[in-house]
Amino acid sequence: MAETPPLAGLNIVVTRPREQAAQLAQCIAQAGGKAILFPLLEISPVADPQPLRALIARLHEFDLAIFISPNAVRYGMEAIRAANVTLTPSPSPGGRGALKIATVGQGSALALRELGVKEVIAPQDRFDSEALLALPELQQVAGWRVVIFRGDGGRELLGDTLKARGAMVEYAACYRRTQPQQDVSTLLAAVPHAITVTSSEALRHLWDMLDEPNRVLLSSVPLFVPHTRIAGAAHELGWRDVVTTAGGDDGLLAGLIAW
Repeated sequence: MAETPPLAGLNIVVTRPREQAAQLAQCIAQAGGKAILFPLLEISPVADPQPLRALIARLHEFDLAIFISPNAVRYGMEAIRAANVTLTPSPSPGGRGALKIATVGQGSALALRELGVKEVIAPQDRFDSEALLALPELQQVAGWRVVIFRGDGGRELLGDTLKARGAMVEYAACYRRTQPQQDVSTLLAAVPHAITVTSSEALRHLWDMLDEPNRVLLSSVPLFVPHTRIAGAAHELGWRDVVTTAGGDDGLLAGLIAW
């Protein structure tokens, strides 16, 4: 008798931006589940690219470039390549040392390596700003010029901590997050058995879409998140069953299968 797939018969909501949801949805399907795509955020280039272009033209002035996420890698590197700037480990003009490249997660590090950036500073265990800041390479940064590639807005912890350590920090907004128009009734009609959410912003957007009776209904559905910060936000909103998994799609899938 064939073994029953671990997620057989389960409807699992994937809330990643649509263009980033395919891998997790495919893994869920391979494990026997039904992936319900319900993107809570849309990712797109910044409306005005000129500030980003101007900063990239000065990239040789910096000691460290940090890419905050896979989206930052994608849109930041697209802009860098469009400007015919190469990220290499050689010393930069003007006598500065080699431009160091860092990122928060291993997914972003892999994306950078696939784009030809071989030397990437990234944490090995936890994948957040706190873990990156704890690395030895980021302790002695007094006098460094640091650029952080990120979306419009976002957490300030990374930049503020590096400033407190004596670095000069600039932000390069290379993409923006918007909230797609979604009909929450389609989500409720799918009768989900589990929901995956990968950002606190997306979680709050989902919560704001619900009226009180549906908040009560949906908050009883197990919620799978890849970070304790998102789990904390979920508990504050009133979610009752929150499972914190390892990072990335692999971590979410492993958490779902274990559940």
